[in-house]
Amino acid sequence: MIGKLKGVVDSYGEDWIIIDVGGVGYQVSCSSHTLSGLPGSGEAVSLAIETYVREDQIRLFGFASDSERDWFRQLLTIQGVGTRVALAILSTLRPSELMNAVSLQDKAMVSRAPGVGPKVAQRIVTELKDKMPALTGFDIGLGAVQASVEAAGASPVSEAVSALVNLGYAQSQAGMAVANAMKAEGEEAPVERLIRQALKELAR
Repeated sequence: MIGKLKGVVDSYGEDWIIIDVGGVGYQVSCSSHTLSGLPGSGEAVSLAIETYVREDQIRLFGFASDSERDWFRQLLTIQGVGTRVALAILSTLRPSELMNAVSLQDKAMVSRAPGVGPKVAQRIVTELKDKMPALTGFDIGLGAVQASVEAAGASPVSEAVSALVNLGYAQSQAGMAVANAMKAEGEEAPVERLIRQALKELAR
């Protein structure tokens, strides 16, 4: 099984790249995010690879990071998600965005990907939630906070996390505490209430 390819860019297609490794050209399917970050023809390239083997085909899928490859593998475990749909999801959402969608159980965000209907999107956010720590190395609460900070009107959340970090708490620790505070106080709670509740969480 091929787990990594390191060589020279030979050519590109709409959703694939050919990598020349010692004179052998490997055609590798990639998400649009991975493709957009790769160098031009003739330049050195290295990709994490998932080898997909079926009775009638062997395909290589390439990823800019091990994290993206891990998400791809887990997406394939979901009923209704094949390689085409998994790649479409990773072309629509970066790993961090997919993490946030799963953290917040935001099936609407996942259903933005072509070929993903509401039922499949619901299965994805539900079934992958328990696998989040292994996939990302981050707390689920931090992912929720990151998504909320990016949303309109989320400044109290950002300020609450920043305040806790300034008090000496780790970013991930502060993120989890504020995420729990949001659940208790509501997403519209002012920063003072979020900080107060988060400190209670941290004191437990």
